[in-house]
Amino acid sequence: MEYYVELKLRKDAYNGGFSNGLTLCGSESTRGLERILKKDDTIVYKNSTGQYVTLDMVKNNDTVEVSTIFENKGTESTTLEMLSSFALKGIKADKIHRLQSFWSAEGKLRTETIEELHLEPSWNRCGMRVEKFGNLGSMPVRKYFPFIALENSETQEFTAVQLYIPLSWQIEILCKEDETLSLVGGIADRDFGHWFKTIAPGETFTAPKAVIARGSSLYDVCDKLVKAQKPEISGLDQDMGIMFNEYCTTWGNPSLENISKICNKLKNKAVKYLVIDSGWYGKNEGWWASIGDWDVNYEKFPGGLKKAADYIRKCGMIPGLWFEPESVGRLSKHWDNTEHLLKKDGVVLTVGDKRFWDMSDPWVMEYLNNAVIKTLKECGFGYIKIDYNDTIGIGCDGAESLGEGLRQKVMATQEFFKKIKREIPDIVIENCSSGGHRLEPSMMELVSQASFSDAHETTAIPIIAANMHRVIKPSQSQIWAVMRGDDSNNRIYYSMISTFFGRMCLSGDIYDLTEKQWEVIEAGMEFYKEAADIIKYGKTIKYENTTKSYNKPQGEQLVIREFCNKQLVIAHRFENSREISLDFLQNKKIMKEYGLIDGDFTAKAWLIG
Repeated sequence: MEYYVELKLRKDAYNGGFSNGLTLCGSESTRGLERILKKDDTIVYKNSTGQYVTLDMVKNNDTVEVSTIFENKGTESTTLEMLSSFALKGIKADKIHRLQSFWSAEGKLRTETIEELHLEPSWNRCGMRVEKFGNLGSMPVRKYFPFIALENSETQEFTAVQLYIPLSWQIEILCKEDETLSLVGGIADRDFGHWFKTIAPGETFTAPKAVIARGSSLYDVCDKLVKAQKPEISGLDQDMGIMFNEYCTTWGNPSLENISKICNKLKNKAVKYLVIDSGWYGKNEGWWASIGDWDVNYEKFPGGLKKAADYIRKCGMIPGLWFEPESVGRLSKHWDNTEHLLKKDGVVLTVGDKRFWDMSDPWVMEYLNNAVIKTLKECGFGYIKIDYNDTIGIGCDGAESLGEGLRQKVMATQEFFKKIKREIPDIVIENCSSGGHRLEPSMMELVSQASFSDAHETTAIPIIAANMHRVIKPSQSQIWAVMRGDDSNNRIYYSMISTFFGRMCLSGDIYDLTEKQWEVIEAGMEFYKEAADIIKYGKTIKYENTTKSYNKPQGEQLVIREFCNKQLVIAHRFENSREISLDFLQNKKIMKEYGLIDGDFTAKAWLIG
């Protein structure tokens, strides 16, 4: 396998082999590069008009971090239509693994053979074969995660890549001249993502980074990629603390009264955070339509948010607050504040009942500084849930291309995340985008936690939660267990055990629960605490799942994670399930167990030492 660079400059010819319109790889721009340096972890290329491309490769124990820098040392401006974040060639593989994702059904593994993807070379090697996929817009995890793994079944070698990119991206698998594959990825290019960027003499542009891992199994390479992520976790959030979010309790209608009621039930229940979700603002017109107006609804919160936050702290928990800072709802007073809203083709960009602030606008930053950061500070919140519930799409005005406009605005959003942390250093930030639409590494490195999904009460929760082990740290993956007064013990076990795949978050009608139900819940909380180190530091070594449908899951799931000679085993049965073999328990010391797995939609977990 060889590292190299792909790029396309506007003035240069496209590649042949019937590939124009399928890919910008192999263009005259790439063929015209001369390698002038290869030293240690750096490769430098130069073309005839004074443009340089530097490939920096930082080799860690288990991964290679790749950065690609384009520098215009020529005398004229040039326009990039494509620049790879990573490019690999000479890969021998027969299977391709991708992770599909839609709302409330994130991370589904899709495995296909080279033959199924029609990626065998043509008979005389003159036709390019291309499989190109990705995502357009400001929800980078929609349809696919920015991830791929190639498998060589014969040698049991895997090569996997994660892109660190919060906007439109693409990955391409190509073959032409022999039986090996090339793998290229980065910002979605001009053909795919409406992106091009003009680089003036003396300017540089750095592509989003990529991290590459090689290993002996899919679990192995995924674990290496996840452990390579370096999130800035708040000092308050190092201990795997348990959350309660009231959204599935009030359904967007929180008040001082019901928050106080929840607090009174959670006293002495080992819950660290209590998050007030959407609906604390506006004028009783619905939480969705009022987004953008962050004025406290004093009918719901007499005395303001500080009174609620103080009461949460009085009850021994850290208060959290929900915002969707980038968006403006249809009933917001800012709906027609067009000077500061994103536009596309000169028209305000409207998606359903949403418009979007221009996050690079100083006026917007000042407004959000007062509305968001000042509110958090003055009221004493230690946790912010940042939601984002629709996508900009292919791009927006403000730069030389729609795709570059999108890139600049999303980078400004990330700067706002950083500003929050600068202003409130210990703040715990939750990354939420209708659940899991922003679960990519560059966003995850800015936050302490993330919503794993919006699948709050579905039976697919343990499937989605286990999927996340392949792409984000379980210690950041917030899994919901929604409690209802009519829940059976088996339903409580099923929900609680699902949270053992990541961070436990409770919700629901907790004040309707009986003492016996609370006993089952608190036993699960205690099990979670004892398993916390395995969840946080361990490695997932087995993931068996026989389900196909997420709406009507059938079969069984078994996941094993281990750390320091201890194992956390999590088993779930779905509809039409079979008894799960417990052979893995033979000759093992069971330190703790929780749950009952004796039929459909039951679950059990074991700690083995």
